[in-house]
Amino acid sequence: MASVIEHVSVQVFKTEARTSVDSYGHRHPGPSAQTTQALLSITDSDGATGRVLGKPNYLRRDQVEQHFRPVLVGTDILMREAVDTKFGIRQRTRAVELPEHSLSYVDQALWDLAGNAFDTPVWKLLGGARSEVKAYASTMCGDTLEGGLSTPEEYAAFAVDLKNRGYRGIKLHTWMPPIAGAPDLTRDIDACAAVRDAVGDGFSLMLDGYHWYSRTEALTLGRELDRLKFDWFEEPMDEFSLRSYKWLAEQVATPVIGPETVPGRHRARAEWIVNDACDILRVGAMNGGGITPALKTMHMAEGFGLECEVHGNGAPNLALVGGSFVAHWYERGLLHPFVDYDWVPPHLTSIVDPVDEHGMVAMPTAPGLGEQIDLDYVAANLVEEY
Repeated sequence: MASVIEHVSVQVFKTEARTSVDSYGHRHPGPSAQTTQALLSITDSDGATGRVLGKPNYLRRDQVEQHFRPVLVGTDILMREAVDTKFGIRQRTRAVELPEHSLSYVDQALWDLAGNAFDTPVWKLLGGARSEVKAYASTMCGDTLEGGLSTPEEYAAFAVDLKNRGYRGIKLHTWMPPIAGAPDLTRDIDACAAVRDAVGDGFSLMLDGYHWYSRTEALTLGRELDRLKFDWFEEPMDEFSLRSYKWLAEQVATPVIGPETVPGRHRARAEWIVNDACDILRVGAMNGGGITPALKTMHMAEGFGLECEVHGNGAPNLALVGGSFVAHWYERGLLHPFVDYDWVPPHLTSIVDPVDEHGMVAMPTAPGLGEQIDLDYVAANLVEEY
């Protein structure tokens, strides 16, 4: 008899953070501070559990009681397509109650449950393409901190440090609001030029433009990236304007990558492919609605001969990269001169993506997604459970 889901719960707990988020949602260095995390757990009739960490506002009590349990409890643990369809029907009139981020957490937990039930890492269940992947260093946005990322020269110095650590590539996030005067086309170009000069030719560089530019500004920036031989140009304009990306991709040599934040999961990305709006496709477990639709996106890209780079770090995205050759990189970030990315927060016993001196990240060998969660710490620091 197939295992079925018996129990769905969320534990909200106190933990420590060493970064802060500005009013536009960009992460920067910050002092040690107390914060809250949520742990979604889905347990089957054989006692196996799938777990995923998330933000409490996307794993609320009303979602668990009104949507997660009614759909999940009693369902075969492997019937993810059936679960996805049921949530899609509910989501049609409840998009605010059931955003894609929330459903992504559910899908991630179901994959972790399957991995634990079969004592197998999720990246192998997704296809098992490789046991390690090259990482690129993804910087935080620019700031005003002396010695941080406040000038093109500081970006250049940090780039040299990252290259010396073994990274094969670096992606820049430059200055964004609420930084005064941002975005600034000239300063962005200066930072890209300074980094290229510092790391030399033949080293992979990318730019995330964060969608604040007009077409003409994006074209100016893109042509500078052509000159500087960047590997890709990411999100320089509002991604809701698909035609703007088609227009840009036709005029710059640097590959245009996207979309990152457009809703619609694999269906929306199909439109980007057929409209030639990007040269490299983009998806992630969070922005793509979960591991299941993200994997569909990756397979779809492969059918069209496109690369499909995975957005963001963390265990679900690492599993996606391990499951297919269509992604060439793992995004390790966000990095900053003042932040220790390898610091282990108290609710974990280790990080899932340590990088070696050759810039490679190994796939986890533990079953499931491989996230090493300290359940005793979670229980000792519990705020609420439902």
